[in-house]
Amino acid sequence: MLSYRHAFHAGNHADVLKHAVQSLLLEALATKDKGFCYIDTHAGAGGYALSHEWTQKKAEYLGGIDLLWQRRQDWPELAGYFAAIAAMNGGDRLDYYPGSPKVAAHFQRPQDKLVLMELHNNEVDNLRQNMRQSGAAIHHRDGFEGLVALLPPTPKRGLVLIDPPYELKEDYHKVADSLAKAYRRWPIGIYAIWYPLLAKAVDRSAGLKQALARCGFERMLCAELSVGPQAEDFGMHGSGMVVLNPPWKLGEQLAGLLPRLAERLGQDGQGSWKLEATGS
Repeated sequence: MLSYRHAFHAGNHADVLKHAVQSLLLEALATKDKGFCYIDTHAGAGGYALSHEWTQKKAEYLGGIDLLWQRRQDWPELAGYFAAIAAMNGGDRLDYYPGSPKVAAHFQRPQDKLVLMELHNNEVDNLRQNMRQSGAAIHHRDGFEGLVALLPPTPKRGLVLIDPPYELKEDYHKVADSLAKAYRRWPIGIYAIWYPLLAKAVDRSAGLKQALARCGFERMLCAELSVGPQAEDFGMHGSGMVVLNPPWKLGEQLAGLLPRLAERLGQDGQGSWKLEATGS
């Protein structure tokens, strides 16, 4: 099934969490002069016009990045993330929102490499257009298969972002299976996995986290952000990011960031957060 188009959700609360964590990870990698490889398994279109009819249909960005953008000076810990957004916009206007490939491209240096995968026929064309100046290697292929096939990367240090649509429940199994195989091929890489927090009847986040904990990685950090209460039958109330092999300061950074995001993005004062770390 390839019906998912991220433009409908660009810039929402889940994007804020995902891209904030992604930016912190890329900043950590860029502290060393040695190059890194960034791999995106489900890259999407790369960037999104907030005026597009798909984005405007629900205008989810109004409950996400828009709540932070006009007061971004109050969020110095997210300066890199905001700089990636500003690179697509002029002045204080918020006309465009970067997908994860555009965020990665903002942190890219000459010695760094971007590898982007997208299976959707139309989205990969949009990705090529949006990333034409980045020098990224773009693959029209299934990201789960491609990830394992392309490991280990060159350079040998780097970050993988796994962000499937979870349209099918099999996606949860594919994430864990791919990570177990990836560990055997590239155990030193940093892996960031986004997942939705859904209504009780359909939420599979607990099982995913348990499966990821069995993939072989010694250290695992799990950050979750909820903007409202969990419904019984339908709806996404939040999202999470699991980071395998997290940089040592990431937990401290997220411990300071998540409460503020929950307060700012929470609907009717019902935002909440969770941060869990396992391993040494």
